[in-house]
Amino acid sequence: MTDVAVSNPCIEPVLPVVIFCSVVDNFGDIGICWRLARQLVAEQHCQVRLFVDDLESFARICPELDPKQSRQQMNGVTVLYWQSAVAPQHQLTPAELTQTALCIEALACTIPAEFLNALALANPNALWLNLEYLTAEDWAAGCHGLPSPQQGVRLKKYFFFPGFTADVGGLLREQHVVAQAQALQQSTQLQQQAWQQLGLNPPAPGSRVMSLFAYSQTGIASWLALLAQDVRPNLLLVAEGALAESLRRQYPDLATNGKFVQGSLTLQILPFVPQPDYDLLLALCDLNFVRGEDSVIRAHWAGKPFIWQIYRQAEAAHLDKLQAFLQLMLADAPEALAELMLALHLAFEQEQNFAELWPEFIQNYDAIQSLTLDWQGKLLAQQDLASNLVRFVQNHHIMSRNFS
Repeated sequence: MTDVAVSNPCIEPVLPVVIFCSVVDNFGDIGICWRLARQLVAEQHCQVRLFVDDLESFARICPELDPKQSRQQMNGVTVLYWQSAVAPQHQLTPAELTQTALCIEALACTIPAEFLNALALANPNALWLNLEYLTAEDWAAGCHGLPSPQQGVRLKKYFFFPGFTADVGGLLREQHVVAQAQALQQSTQLQQQAWQQLGLNPPAPGSRVMSLFAYSQTGIASWLALLAQDVRPNLLLVAEGALAESLRRQYPDLATNGKFVQGSLTLQILPFVPQPDYDLLLALCDLNFVRGEDSVIRAHWAGKPFIWQIYRQAEAAHLDKLQAFLQLMLADAPEALAELMLALHLAFEQEQNFAELWPEFIQNYDAIQSLTLDWQGKLLAQQDLASNLVRFVQNHHIMSRNFS
């Protein structure tokens, strides 16, 4: 059931890669970078060196990591502690620096100029990619792949945008992840094994199972009251974080034993789990509430309805990004269903009226499930992010040779 990246030693590495990651926003950035690093090794046969500036946080989603080690090997990836006291180029051997063909500046972190200049001297043909945050907005297609000359640095820098259409960089998607979710959903035995792997008791027969990974929700009590009064059992698994702490204050039983039961509602705090286990959880649930970038991508591959709480920005700029995504996802949906999904997302995001919309969501669950799978199918027809990254670099090198 576990997702272990294993490189094939008989295949010559396609691309030596260095990734820089600064851990912010409740593990979202490291979550993306760690998935990307493992996939580049396992499926693209790359040599990957991952610089991370917070190993303690990294270890929360990757328990096998030793935060005290400044250099270690996991899943074929060399993980290095990115610290201000040591220049990154001095943490690589001269051969490692010379071989580096791609340097990824992930999610708005800032790579030290001295490293970039050292890499330019060691390998003038290396590329520097700015891996941007996920967006469905139209302007991203016009910026994807564009050069971004940097004063004082000889490396060629390019923008690389993940996204939901074929004219941007794609989404992180391992070769096995959708098939794993489908197999799990079709097998009672695999479900039992997955619950055991998660350290949780299987839900009562007929339960509606939901995962809740969200930012603050001041009005959540009214929705929980509806779930408690339901004729169907509801198991709500709440990820650790600020929302879990808030719920512990509201429901003392959560603080003492991690579980609260009232009527048809069982509310349970879910401790941090390794990334592969989170994929299992999403596939086990009937509905997933996800937040930020990494978890919403994983929700797509689980193939179950989801509500996305996008990363909050000043002056509600994030709502434009949310609506751009929903416009894409709901482009072929019946008008009434599209309006309901938009209303549900906005109500949950703005912490208002969600409980009022809940009965309508339940009535339309099957149609929303079908819509979710149709949208997933469109994304599966596109190439994944890791493959697109490698192809972008290979095409650039081919063009450079042809025009040199």
